[in-house]
Amino acid sequence: MSKPTNGGGLRLMAVHAHPDDESSKGAASMARYVREGVDVLVVTCTGGEAGSVLNPALDRPDVHARLRELRKAEMDEACRILGVRQVWLGFLDSGLPEGDPPPPLPDGCFALTPVVDAARPLVRLIREFQPQVMITYDENGGYPHPDHIMNHKITVEAFEAAGHPERYREVGEDVGLSPWQPLKLYYHLTFHKLRMLALHEAMLASGRESPYTELLAKWADRAEDSGRVTTRVACGEFFETRDRALLAHASQVDPNGPWFRIPMEIQREAWPTEDYQLARSLLEVGTLPESDLFTGIR
Repeated sequence: MSKPTNGGGLRLMAVHAHPDDESSKGAASMARYVREGVDVLVVTCTGGEAGSVLNPALDRPDVHARLRELRKAEMDEACRILGVRQVWLGFLDSGLPEGDPPPPLPDGCFALTPVVDAARPLVRLIREFQPQVMITYDENGGYPHPDHIMNHKITVEAFEAAGHPERYREVGEDVGLSPWQPLKLYYHLTFHKLRMLALHEAMLASGRESPYTELLAKWADRAEDSGRVTTRVACGEFFETRDRALLAHASQVDPNGPWFRIPMEIQREAWPTEDYQLARSLLEVGTLPESDLFTGIR
């Protein structure tokens, strides 16, 4: 890949499992940072070729037949809207196994790749791009899709290995790349209860039906989720950009679905941030919550 576009400036790497994940998790934050001059690189681990067509208007045989190439074109458009760069790692989408018991994952898929092998190209990208900050999913993948969980594993592995010259030498000094240690690693916390509850109550207060009623009624609180939000990035003015990027993934998004039912003014008033958990930091952690992924780096 090409060298960073802003010299010694700020660089953010977001590692995602499938095309469209970058537009549903942290997209408004990325758009904000792009406007501030941050060089943002999205790394997409798989091509999303095992995904379903989730837009009823496009659920046709001809769309299914060319899903891989279509999802690549959708990704190109979403990245253009967000203003970010993007790289494919090239792994095979594992699919989401369904059934009781679930079927085995396909041979050679991303989730069955040894972590060391799957992390190797990401280590190389880190040494090339030299991000100070990285973003990924938590140990549960945000939700338990095997590719999301694998995405977490290889990002943590690469974050911890890229700065060590003796690790992954075949994508390091052996090919002329110096070690590089990112300073902070964050987990996305897009769909946490406090945010959904705030939006739910704001919708009811406005006399509208909430798309979160059923979800909140079934929500099971877990002690380990308490206090996980360490960082809230104000990005409400980029929510339209986020939605345009998400809609660019037309095969994956129903424009009449629940994602788009909350008016923009309610979103900005009730919860104008995207939220993260600071999972690893080589810097001293100051007062929480932070308001910037680059706190301590700028």
